[in-house]
Amino acid sequence: MRNGELSPNFRDQALETLKKTSAADPLDVFVVGGGVTGAGSAFDAATRGLKVGVVDAKDWASGTSSRSSKLMHGGLRYLEMLDFKLVAEALKERDLLLQHTAPHLVEPVAFVFPFEHRLIDRAFIGSGVLLYDTMATRPGRKRAVPMHRHLGKKALSAHFPGLADDAAVGALEYYDAKVDDARFVMTLVRSAVSYGAAAANHVSVIGYLHDGDQVAGVRARDEISGEEFDIHARRTILAGGVWTEEQQDLAKADAGLKVLASKGVHITVAEDKIKADPNTGIISKTEKSVLFVIPWEGYWVIGTTDTPWNEDVDAPVATSQDIDYLLEHANDILADKLTRDDVIGVYSGLRPLLQPVVKEGQASTKVSREHTVMEVEPALAAIAGGKFTTYRVMAEDAVDFVLGDDAKDRRSLTESVPLLGAQGVGALRRGESGIAEKYGWDEERVKRLIRRYGTLIEDLLDLVDEDPELGQPLEGAERYLRVEAHYAAAAEGAVHLGDILERRMRLNYESRDRGKNAAEAVAAIVAPVLGWDAEHEAAEVEKFNAHVDAQVAAESTEDDASAAALVGATLH
Repeated sequence: MRNGELSPNFRDQALETLKKTSAADPLDVFVVGGGVTGAGSAFDAATRGLKVGVVDAKDWASGTSSRSSKLMHGGLRYLEMLDFKLVAEALKERDLLLQHTAPHLVEPVAFVFPFEHRLIDRAFIGSGVLLYDTMATRPGRKRAVPMHRHLGKKALSAHFPGLADDAAVGALEYYDAKVDDARFVMTLVRSAVSYGAAAANHVSVIGYLHDGDQVAGVRARDEISGEEFDIHARRTILAGGVWTEEQQDLAKADAGLKVLASKGVHITVAEDKIKADPNTGIISKTEKSVLFVIPWEGYWVIGTTDTPWNEDVDAPVATSQDIDYLLEHANDILADKLTRDDVIGVYSGLRPLLQPVVKEGQASTKVSREHTVMEVEPALAAIAGGKFTTYRVMAEDAVDFVLGDDAKDRRSLTESVPLLGAQGVGALRRGESGIAEKYGWDEERVKRLIRRYGTLIEDLLDLVDEDPELGQPLEGAERYLRVEAHYAAAAEGAVHLGDILERRMRLNYESRDRGKNAAEAVAAIVAPVLGWDAEHEAAEVEKFNAHVDAQVAAESTEDDASAAALVGATLH
């Protein structure tokens, strides 16, 4: 195995490192929260040569960061708001990911934007996208994605035959990028670990340590063993997303950010339900949000909704009304109408909406258009808001903020440091056919493995060389190989069965059975790696199946409270 592995032994070592901290020998930076912002902050701090720790109460990316629209995009809609600075920043970050820091995980995707009115839309939308593309152009540098092009009705019909005949008089095709969000975050954590960070998932922060009026670390609980312990740190970053206020209250902060939760729901349908050229999606406006129809491997992701969430933030879930809303708006533009029977999977996430109101008190604050970093207590800074694409900028801001004047001597390096698996991915892709031939896989499977692992695929090939049986398709989820389940437990930090089926793999929305058909096979593969006995193995399968059943039942309810109650009962 290469460095940066999140093995069971590494988790134990990371916990020991965190427990051994003291007031005399603290971490330089401790990060609360393992979503994209927290993982990004840990990576940023670790690459500066700082002594870093990061934990998450559940799994890496188990909150909002695994339930996004899975796009790395420039924020085309912000052009309407004339927020050119934000769009330019997001486009720069998108292209950086595509070309340098994560070309294995982030890939271009084309979208058609249908025109309802030939002349007005062509002029208005076309000029906006021209500006969008122009802002992404860097003198002397190859473009990360192709320029946009206009499509007449005939060309549109040939390019995207699944579009309803009366849905558009033409369209504009432009490019952005897509990403497997949960795998991206997990790779960020691994990258931070490769630079020395101590990282442990399923560790809750249950209190904050103080030295006078200054936060000096946290009180933590290992949710696997139940053990409680102190983690000492000079500076702490709270990247808690929709849990931000809960953590601020634990810290007894006089000041703080106010974060509201908004639910975004996505559904998936099989690839053959919508006819289109490969890797081409649709973007269209609705009265409440934006409708994305995004191509993935064998299916489409359709989203999203935008509704207030007032229930337990641990249990966001779709209702029947949410699913019908997405089907209705998708059917407004599709030739072949979708039904509930076409829905393969459903996932729901909570956007942390940063509010302008703060708690009482005076505090230093750095505010951008999309995110805010704020000192909520001395030596404790909270960051909230923002978007997935600009996570790196947010992380840099957060670390700069807590370092204060010391940041001048420890500049962020993440604009130039690739994530694990990125270096050499171009050469690896040129050798796809050789890998396919050697292991008896088709080239499409090899392409997919490289999109998931980059050059870390060598780890998986080593495992298959040792045990050829691991190179066989996974029972109940043939899209994956058995080795991917093993590797998730051995090197990717999975602790529970759900960590693997929902986030290392994405079976909760990729397959109609939501992963239940593969649960027993995956549990059997990872039990020896994770040290499970037969009773523990059976309990993991039972718990996962119960959670899936509750989610499916919730999707037939008519209100958030009823849906959340069903799912919440399986979490505690």
